[in-house]
Amino acid sequence: RLGIQAFEPVLVEGKAIQVHPLVCHAFNADFDGDQMAVHLPLSAEAQADARILMLSANNILSPAHGAPLATPSQDMVLGAYYLTYGPEGDALSKIDPATHEPRPHVFRTAQEAEWSYEHGVVKLHDLAEYRPLGREGGHVLTTVGRILWNDRIERALAEALGDAFDPSTYEFVNRSMKKKDTTRLVDDLVQLYGAPTISQVLDAFKDVGFHFATQAGVTISKNDVQTPPTKPEILARYDAELAAIEEQYENGEINQEERHELVTGLWDRATNEVGQALYDHLDELNPIYMMANSGARGSFSQIRQLAGMRGLMANPKGEIIERPIKASFQEGLTVLEYFISTHGARKGLADTALRTADSGYLTRRLVDVSQDVIIRQEDCGTEEYIDMPVSTLEAGPEARGLRPTGEPNTNLIGRIAAQDVTTKRGRVIVEKGKEIDRAELADLVESWHDDTEKGHVITVPVRTVLKCEAPTGVCQACYGRSLATGNLAQIGDAVGIIAAQSIGEPGTQLTMRTFHTGGVAGADITHGLPRVVELFEARKPKGLAKIADLGGKVSIEESNKAVTVVITDDSGEEHRNTFPRRTRLFVDEGQKIEAGTQLNEGSLYPAELLAIRGRTETETYLVREVQEVYKSQGVDIDDKHIELIVRQMMKRVRVDQKGDTDLLPGQYVDRFDYGRVNKAVIDSGGEAAQAEEIILGITKASLNTDSFLSAAPFQETTKVLTDAALEGKIDRLVGLKENVIIGKLIPAATGLKRYRRIEIEPA
Repeated sequence: RLGIQAFEPVLVEGKAIQVHPLVCHAFNADFDGDQMAVHLPLSAEAQADARILMLSANNILSPAHGAPLATPSQDMVLGAYYLTYGPEGDALSKIDPATHEPRPHVFRTAQEAEWSYEHGVVKLHDLAEYRPLGREGGHVLTTVGRILWNDRIERALAEALGDAFDPSTYEFVNRSMKKKDTTRLVDDLVQLYGAPTISQVLDAFKDVGFHFATQAGVTISKNDVQTPPTKPEILARYDAELAAIEEQYENGEINQEERHELVTGLWDRATNEVGQALYDHLDELNPIYMMANSGARGSFSQIRQLAGMRGLMANPKGEIIERPIKASFQEGLTVLEYFISTHGARKGLADTALRTADSGYLTRRLVDVSQDVIIRQEDCGTEEYIDMPVSTLEAGPEARGLRPTGEPNTNLIGRIAAQDVTTKRGRVIVEKGKEIDRAELADLVESWHDDTEKGHVITVPVRTVLKCEAPTGVCQACYGRSLATGNLAQIGDAVGIIAAQSIGEPGTQLTMRTFHTGGVAGADITHGLPRVVELFEARKPKGLAKIADLGGKVSIEESNKAVTVVITDDSGEEHRNTFPRRTRLFVDEGQKIEAGTQLNEGSLYPAELLAIRGRTETETYLVREVQEVYKSQGVDIDDKHIELIVRQMMKRVRVDQKGDTDLLPGQYVDRFDYGRVNKAVIDSGGEAAQAEEIILGITKASLNTDSFLSAAPFQETTKVLTDAALEGKIDRLVGLKENVIIGKLIPAATGLKRYRRIEIEPA
C-alpha cells in the first residue's frame, strides 16, 4: 500500500530522481543504485486520487499498526542524539547550577543560545539555564544543544499550525533523543495535531538531524573499539570451568545432551562477560558507541564481535557448534574459526532466500482468501462481541495461563464498544457504539490498576470482524478505526487486502528454524514463519499438546516409562491420557478442570479446540498465537488484521443433515447463506438443515470461495473450472480479483457505484 505514493515534482539538477529521505522506509529504498518507477496521473480523476489519497503527506501512518512510518532514521537519529546529548533524569536533577564548574550560561531566548553557539562562546554539550519566554515555572537546567533542538521543533509546529499553535502546550524535551524517543515524540505529535500537519514538522527533524550529524563529524576508526585487557583472564576462567564439565562427562555423571547444554550455556556467559568488559571501557561519546546507543545503526552484539569475541555459531541444521570463536574481528580469526564462521554465514544467506520465497507465497494465499472483504455498510446490527483485555497479557509462571502486564492493550484503540464501558466505580467512560480512544484506554487501565496488579484479567466488550453479520464484506462498526488514517474506516475500504499485506509483508523478518528444546522429549515446537503458516493453514501442529475431552478431577499416575493423566468426571467415567516421562504437564494432582483444558506443553490443534471449546475460543486462540510469533520478533501488527483472516477461515459450515433444503450432506456452505436458506425453509413450515462448525486453512478457504473466477487462477485451475461448468455456477463479481480478471473497475474505494456517481467540475 505504501509502495506507491504521490509527490509534487521539484526540478533538480542531474539525471537521478531524488526522493525525500523519510519516505525511504516505506518504499524499502536506499541510495545504493535502487531503481524506481515514476507514474504520471493524466485524467482529472487520477489526479484527484493521487492528490488526496496517495499524497505522501497523507500516508505517514502504517496501515499495519497505526504508528508513524516516516520517522527519522540513521544519520538523522545520530544528529539528533549528538545535539541533545547530556545528563538527564536523576543525574541532571542532582546538579546545582550555583556550584557547578564551569558555571552554566543563562539564556532568555533560544536566539541568544544560537548566537552564543555560532560565536564559539558555548559548545553544544555545555550546561545552560534557559528561561523560555512567557512560560510559567521559571528556568530549566538543560544543555545548549537541547535549547536549539526544542526551538527548531517549536518553530516548525508554529509554522505548520499557524494561529492554532499555543506555545504553552509544547513540552520542553530535556533528555538525549534516541531513535525510540524521536519515534515516540512523532507519535505523540500525530495524536495531538493529526498526521498531515505533522508531515511539515518532520522536515524540521530531518534538517536538524542531518545538519548536526554533519557538524558532529562522526567517523569510525579501528581504534574506536579496543579489546578489553581483562579478556585473557576471563577466557582462562571459563576454560577451567569447561575442563570440570568434561570431567563430569567422562565420569558418567552427565549424558551427552546435558553436556552440550552446559557447554553452550558456559560460552554464552563468557561471551556476555567479554562484551560487558568491552562496554565498560567505551566512552559515551565514542562514535561507535553513539551509533549503537542512539539506535542509528548497528547493535551492541556487533560491537562485541568487532573487539570482544564472536562467540558461538550455529551449523546449517540450526544446532549450536560447541567450539566458540574466541577471537574478535579486530584480532583476526584462526583458520578453523574462519571456517566455523562461514558455516553460520552460509546458513544465514540460504535461510534468507528461502524465507523470501515462503513469505511471498504466504502473502499470496492471504490476499486470495481475503480479497473480497470490503467495508460494505455502516452497521450490521449484531449484538455479539468479544471481550478484549484492558492490559496486554503474557504467559504466567511456567507458561501456565496468561496474566496481565499492566501495559495498556493498544489493540483496543479505535474499537467500537459493544456495551457501555465503565471504570471500577461504575462511571461510564465509553458509551455503547462509540470509539475507544487513547485517553479513555489510559483512564481504564488506571481505574483497574489494583485488580491488574493482583493478576486479574479485566476485559472490555468490543465489536469485532469475527462476529460481523454483514452478508458480504464487513461493516464499519465491527471493523472500527482505519489505522492508516486514524479515523473510522470508510465504506469501500479494501480492508481484506490491507490485512493480508500487513501480515505478509513482515513475514521475511520472521525466523525459519525449528528449535530443538534441550533434552525435553517431543517438544520440537515450530517458531517463526513456519508457525504462522501452520496456524493459518489450520494444520495439526508439530509438538501437539493434548486437551481434555471432558471436565472433571485430575489424578496423575507415574510409571518407569510414562506419566498418565486420568480425568474422572462427575458420573465417574475415566479418561486416560499417557505422556512420555519428561513431558511438562499443565495440570496438577487433584485439580478440577473444564473440557478443553490444555494438559501438557505444546501447541493446540485448532480443529480439536473447535470441537470441544467452540468457535469464539478457537478464534481468539489463533489470533493470540499468530501475534505471539510476530511479537517475539519485535513486529507490531494490529489484532484486527489477523481477526479478518481468521474470520475467512471460519466462514463456512459443513452440512450434516439436509432437512427440507436443497443443500447436500458434506457440502461446505457460507455461514450466512446457510442461515438464509434455513430461515426460508422454516418460514414455509419445512424442516431446517443441520450443520457443524468447521475451520478451513487459507488455501482450502480460497478454493472454496463462491467465485470461480477468483479460485481458478489461484491453484488447481482445471478442477475449479470443470466443477464450475458441471454445476453451472454464476459469479456475482463481488471481490476485487474477479473484476480485475474481466477488466472491470474494482468494487472498492472510488470504484464503488456510490462514489462513481460523483461528477467532477473544473474549478
